[in-house]
Amino acid sequence: MDRRRSTSKLNSRLTRLLLLLFIFCFCQETVQCQETEPPSPSKQPHFKNQLQRIILSIVLGVVTGLICALLTAFLVRCFLRYISRTPILKGPVIFSPKIDPKTLQLALTNENQLLGSSPNGKYYRTVLENGLIIAVKQLGPFSECSSPESQSKSVKRRIQQELEVLAGLRHRHLMSLRAYVREHDRFSLVYDFVPNGSLEDAMNRVRENQLQLGWEVRLRVAVGVIKGLQYLHSYVPQIMHYNLKPTNVMLDSEFEPRLGDYGLAKLTPYLDGATSGYSAPECFQNGRYSDKSDIFSFGMILGVLLTGRDPTDPFFGEAASGGSLGRWLRHLQQAGEAREALDKSIIGEEGEEDEMLMAVRIAVVCLSDLPAERPSSDELVHMLTQLHSF
Repeated sequence: MDRRRSTSKLNSRLTRLLLLLFIFCFCQETVQCQETEPPSPSKQPHFKNQLQRIILSIVLGVVTGLICALLTAFLVRCFLRYISRTPILKGPVIFSPKIDPKTLQLALTNENQLLGSSPNGKYYRTVLENGLIIAVKQLGPFSECSSPESQSKSVKRRIQQELEVLAGLRHRHLMSLRAYVREHDRFSLVYDFVPNGSLEDAMNRVRENQLQLGWEVRLRVAVGVIKGLQYLHSYVPQIMHYNLKPTNVMLDSEFEPRLGDYGLAKLTPYLDGATSGYSAPECFQNGRYSDKSDIFSFGMILGVLLTGRDPTDPFFGEAASGGSLGRWLRHLQQAGEAREALDKSIIGEEGEEDEMLMAVRIAVVCLSDLPAERPSSDELVHMLTQLHSF
């Protein structure tokens, strides 16, 4: 490479030298002619005109070459951007060898069991021909009817690119995207089916005395949730959940948590995260969302696991509670009465109670009104794993 550069420089210098020699010889010859012949007034302007033409030709050549080079580079860049842009794929896009595109397309046309719904979509339980049970989330329409066709295509292409990123995420505490299907005005996302439903379902059964969840299981759920967040926050580029709440924490057969709906806020601008009781205060004040906003939502989930209470409970609307689960926990913790907040069904051995009281302190820090005062997901993983060995 260096030899080519040096050769190129040498050729350029030789070219310049030859050009100078040519001009010098031309001038010398003209001077000799002028010395042998008597000066003629008509020849001097002629010589100046020739020299001006040579200089003008050189300048025009250089300018023309630069313009052609810039134009060629622009056209090549436009062509490369055109051929490298993401094509809009039709039909199912599969990321798992267990799923066949044709059987998936057929299964989606059948009537499936509705698992749940929210403003940004519905969850269905679907069984494929090979017996595999999957969960399908149908996102709501992502483009308005009034949008022009070109805008609709750009929206579809952007959603497709985001889904490609989400499909590459793999972690034991995440719901892995196994496939997606693009339909006329919506996308259907395919995930693994988890038998125990969501954390919201489990806590409702606990409140109705239909299920017992001890402190060890609840702490394991909290650790799994924060480890899933840690993975998302450390991913490059960083991915934020945007909508972390118990309905988006799924529990497998061993009650290991898996985060769902992560990163979907970029796909569905009408996502109901900002209206959730688990959202950070800055989401309502200035609409700014950061990884520390996810931490606030995690603090709410940890508070639910510790108290067994729903943040929408009318109790938190009373003045005595401070108006929210977070303020109530902070008040009891500062008054030295944190034990009063614990779910009575999980109070047992003294060692576990100490862990729960320490977890209350962690939840209060996560629920700080100022994002800068909340710990990071890395710090929370260290804090919670110190409470118990996982």
